[in-house]
Parts: sequence; C-alpha cells; structure tokens
Amino acid sequence: MAGRIKRRISEQLHEAAQAQQEVIVICPLCTREIPESEMESHHLIPKSKGGRDTEYLHRICHRQIHALFTETELARHYQSVEALLEHPEIASFVKWLANKPPDFYERATKSQRTRKR
Repeated sequence: MAGRIKRRISEQLHEAAQAQQEVIVICPLCTREIPESEMESHHLIPKSKGGRDTEYLHRICHRQIHALFTETELARHYQSVEALLEHPEIASFVKWLANKPPDFYERATKSQRTRKR
C-alpha cells in the first residue's frame, strides 16, 4: 500500500512540475510567444545606470534594442516597452518580425550611429 501511495504522490509531483514548465511567456515588444531557448531578460534601465526591473524578451528583440540604442539612451529615453515601441526603428522592426515563427532568430547589426570609433 505504501508503494502505491508514494508512486501516486511522485506522479502528482511530476505532473505539477510539467504544468509549471508549460507557462507561456509573451514578449511585450513583439507580442509573440517566447520559446524557452529564445528567452532573455532585459533590464529596462541598464544595470550600469542603476536599473533593477527586467522584462523577458525574445533574444532577437533584446539584441535589436541593444544594437540601436546606447545604455545612456535606454536609461534616459526608453525606460519602458511603450517608449521603445514609439521609436520608428523599433516599430518597423516589430512589424517586420510579426510574421516570423516564435523561434526565428537573425543577428542584429549594430547601428552606425552607436558604433564606437
């Protein structure tokens, strides 16, 4: 009897663990589902500028943000997802990305404006 109870408890714990893993995370920038392999944490205000709050984003979205903006620009002008979405280059990027599958990834190219010389 004790064996069946332990087995049932073990099965219930396993099912509960699987249910927790199936949490769907939506990227606040592109509003697509984020696969676990493509999930990155973005500090809304860079840590170097005293930021603590983070958002989970697609890797491609996160890399695009850092390709377009310096940390100072992020800290001063783009402290929220809404502020990022108002920028024309981010809006264009999100529109382009809308029809791509959730696991799509392409390298972001650093903006000429933010490259160090």
